Amino acid sequence: MKFVDEASIRVEAGDGGSGCVSFLREKFIPKGGPDGGDGGDGGSVYLVADSGLNTLVDFRHARRHKAERGQNGMGRNRRGKSGGDLYVKVPVGTRVHVEHHEEDQPTPDLETIGELLRHGDTLLVAKGGFHGLGNARYKSSTNRAPRQFSYGTPGERYQLRLELILLADVGLLGLPNAGKSSLISRVSSARPKVADYPFTTLHPNLGVVRVDDRRSFVIADIPGLIEGAAEGAGLGIQFLKHLSRTRLLLHLVDLADPDEQHTPADAVRRIVGELEKFGGGLAEKERWLVLNKADLLPEEEFSARAEELLAALDWQGPVYTISAATGAGAEQLTPQLMDRLEQLPRGIEPETEDDAAVQEDDEEPWSPV
Repeated sequence: MKFVDEASIRVEAGDGGSGCVSFLREKFIPKGGPDGGDGGDGGSVYLVADSGLNTLVDFRHARRHKAERGQNGMGRNRRGKSGGDLYVKVPVGTRVHVEHHEEDQPTPDLETIGELLRHGDTLLVAKGGFHGLGNARYKSSTNRAPRQFSYGTPGERYQLRLELILLADVGLLGLPNAGKSSLISRVSSARPKVADYPFTTLHPNLGVVRVDDRRSFVIADIPGLIEGAAEGAGLGIQFLKHLSRTRLLLHLVDLADPDEQHTPADAVRRIVGELEKFGGGLAEKERWLVLNKADLLPEEEFSARAEELLAALDWQGPVYTISAATGAGAEQLTPQLMDRLEQLPRGIEPETEDDAAVQEDDEEPWSPV
């Protein structure tokens, strides 16, 4: 299945049903009076997170989602049936924006209205219209035969931008051919395409790393970054957002086949520069340096290159030497990652009552009403 992480859809809530103008006409009741019933409320549109989905590809074709309209009111004080709510399933990790189009603006402004981070999370994105009133509602001591009624109000209508951001604990960074796909295929059951040419990875890959029977974490591999990615060069910028929810980054460096024009230290700095340009706190995340392809060089030469790299970067963080192709060093790396992840706070914590109170005081949540 093709991986799609952005989609634009139209959501339309149902209109409210109109009220009815009716008068009771029965034998032996010559002046029965008004008995027009109210209409039904329009159905609302909700987005629901479903862990069984992992892409937004379905929304490439199903772009319009409309809830049912409320039924009009009827005589004998019968109220119209309310329209059914529409529940649209989206992958866990979906961020929802409302598009605001301006006349002189080529691209719409986006207003973030919510995120669906757990299976079953529900977000109201378009509220159904309110029902109209029948003429029985307007009866009074001075208006015994009212012919007034009201129409139902229109349902909410919005253009939404859905953005899928993968939920992973560890993210892999590196230039093309640094060995990210090889590593994720070695430590997890994920099987991304691995080849000896750049840009083999065209979309993010997720893998579950099982350290033992009770402990595991999710690792994400995104397409390799190149210089200028933050300005749109290459594929990496399109998927950098998938690292925003990770708790730790692994920066893979190829010491066996460095760029002829740049040293390994330059390659690391280029990646860090793109993280800083992208923003979102990526450059501030905890990052481990992983020196890859140790099997392609003699041990002494590899150690010399590693020392030169660490000295050039003045690196103070954790450093690991591995061979993603053979698996050497990976068995020592994954338990260390698991231990560290257990110490770090989770990126997504359940909202507490205190958090809800703070949000209520500081910022009013978005509502389609």
